[in-house]
Amino acid sequence: MEETISLQDLFKTLKKNLGIIALTTILAITIAGAVSFLFLTPIYENSTQILVNQEQTEANQLMNQNIQADLQLINTYSVIIKSPAVLDQVIAELNLNETAEELNEKIIVNNAENSQVVNVVVRDENPGLAVEIANTTARVFEKDIKELMNVDNVSILSAAVLKDNPIPVEPNPIVYMAIAAVVGLILGVGIAFLREYLDTSMKTEQDIEDILGVPLLGIISPIKEEAKMESSPTTNRRKRGTVNGQEETATGNRA
Repeated sequence: MEETISLQDLFKTLKKNLGIIALTTILAITIAGAVSFLFLTPIYENSTQILVNQEQTEANQLMNQNIQADLQLINTYSVIIKSPAVLDQVIAELNLNETAEELNEKIIVNNAENSQVVNVVVRDENPGLAVEIANTTARVFEKDIKELMNVDNVSILSAAVLKDNPIPVEPNPIVYMAIAAVVGLILGVGIAFLREYLDTSMKTEQDIEDILGVPLLGIISPIKEEAKMESSPTTNRRKRGTVNGQEETATGNRA
């Protein structure tokens, strides 16, 4: 016999286990918030912008060709910025206690499509150090690119600046807690249906018909056993007095 579950049964199960669902959701949110605020190290981000542009000429056609050449060179420049040739100098100038590979993981180089502006983004636990790394990397690249590729089309458009109250980009407690809420809700619903699936006890007459598949012929009502009332001491004394009085009367008659 194939077992089917109606929407009413689903809502009954959810309503019956609403406390467990709420508890798992709140617990997941609390754990995510505690981990975000107490255990994860905040990461700060800052960036500097580099402009890739040839010297302007009088001929418009030649200028357009130079722009296209600059756009094609941006991918090459992005690789050079994160190369050990540049990063080793940054480490030496700032006296950083890390390797070029470790510094490479902190730097992100990107640019918008068909844009001659290259963004050098640095993420670090220290917001001030992130600013110094971004500006030093841009300055070293601007100086070395002239010797490496014999070009003079790179200039710093805007330097990184340390804000008064920097806000970390990671972790994001709100996002983590929202994800935890969804996970806790799913987990609570799963536990609710698992409890319902493992509970094979029959609680109502309808459960007997549904599980056994036979009609119910009769119901035996529960019989409550009534406790016998014990006699109170006053009643016992009255009974004894009555008995004694009868005995005394009988004795007087015999006399």
